[in-house]
Amino acid sequence: MNSYMTYWDSPVGCLEITATDTCLTTLSKVQTSVRKVVYPDGEPEKLNPLLKETIRQLKEYFDGKLRAFSIPTRQEGTPFQQKVWEALTTIPYGERISYSELAGMIGHPQSFRAVGNANGANHICIIVPCHRVIQLNGQLGGYAYGLEMKRFLLDLEKNVEAIQSPA
Repeated sequence: MNSYMTYWDSPVGCLEITATDTCLTTLSKVQTSVRKVVYPDGEPEKLNPLLKETIRQLKEYFDGKLRAFSIPTRQEGTPFQQKVWEALTTIPYGERISYSELAGMIGHPQSFRAVGNANGANHICIIVPCHRVIQLNGQLGGYAYGLEMKRFLLDLEKNVEAIQSPA
């Protein structure tokens, strides 16, 4: 199976995007900013179609025009992690749930710490929206890419919801 990678300078920083011919495998923030999309061999037309589509959808998301991604994803993980990651994709745009609520969604109501660990092991940020999970007391909790990015994503969704909701 072929593997493809590129970088995209997003509003939250430089994102590394990896995919196969059929699914997205990683979307993660990296420390280096490349200030542009880095294409294989310097030619955009050689970029894998799934990487192009991922960048297109991310741009729409950050512009407030996209609420649900339609990118096929695949991550390696335990059956428990897979359940958590699948449940994350069902959290509606602009909503927040607690780790306890997420644990209940997957049928393990007492496993909120394990859910938190699985959430932190998610390698496809934004599209598998682990940023929408917060602590039961309303605090943000942790985030693999820092609380500033988590707050930015939650605020983006909240502000788009406010603008697009009927008065």
